[in-house]
Amino acid sequence: MLSADQISTFRSKLMKAKQHIEKRLEDNDHFDLEHGHYHDAVGELSSYDNHPGDEGSELYEREKDIALNEHTEDELRSINNALEAIDKGTYGKCEVCGKDIPLERLEAMPTTTYCVEHTPEQFITDQRPVEEDVIGPPFGRFEYDETEGEVFDSEDSWQEVAKWGTSNSPSDFVVAPDHYNETYIESDDPVGYVEDYENFAATDIEGKNVKVYPSPQHKEYEEALDEEGMMTVFGDLKPYEIDPYTEEEAEKNEDKSSP
Repeated sequence: MLSADQISTFRSKLMKAKQHIEKRLEDNDHFDLEHGHYHDAVGELSSYDNHPGDEGSELYEREKDIALNEHTEDELRSINNALEAIDKGTYGKCEVCGKDIPLERLEAMPTTTYCVEHTPEQFITDQRPVEEDVIGPPFGRFEYDETEGEVFDSEDSWQEVAKWGTSNSPSDFVVAPDHYNETYIESDDPVGYVEDYENFAATDIEGKNVKVYPSPQHKEYEEALDEEGMMTVFGDLKPYEIDPYTEEEAEKNEDKSSP
């Protein structure tokens, strides 16, 4: 049980905290929430001639003010509850079980009226504001995001949207890209194909009759191979490159060579 001197000390701390919070709320007009609209706080008459980015900034500031105001008013309510408990003679005892609250806990949280076991907030919630969805990485939200499949996943969704422009500029990168169309993640990913040669090479429906169609992509592909001194993207072909590369053709050749 707390002594009279301890009770007096805690009352003094709580009263000072209460006066400080009330003065702060009075000086800042409850974080400028006394105004009817955030335009009043920034001296604007309307949103008509404002850039959407400026409007977004002002909206963010107003949301932040609301959160800070709610947090401060909740702190003030806790102080008033503790002072009320002192007046009733119940300060220092848990509201639920009636046991003495350890002095160390009261010194750390003078506003508490619960012991650790019965505090209303037993866990930290993992729920976040929906607005944070737009700033978090758009990956890992689907089961197939971590797989090697070619399915259109959330990363592809972001890339598709980012093609139309982001707030990034070439100066935001360690190595500045050559074009604004390359300022989003993995901008060089192929769309509609996997390998570069699919842009100019084709076969019939049975995978036969390979044909190469001359095109700018084919020219770039050949030049890239020449620069690397390779015959294919997976390295030079072996000396016996004329030999079959499929089991089916190998079997056919074996049949032909057998007496």
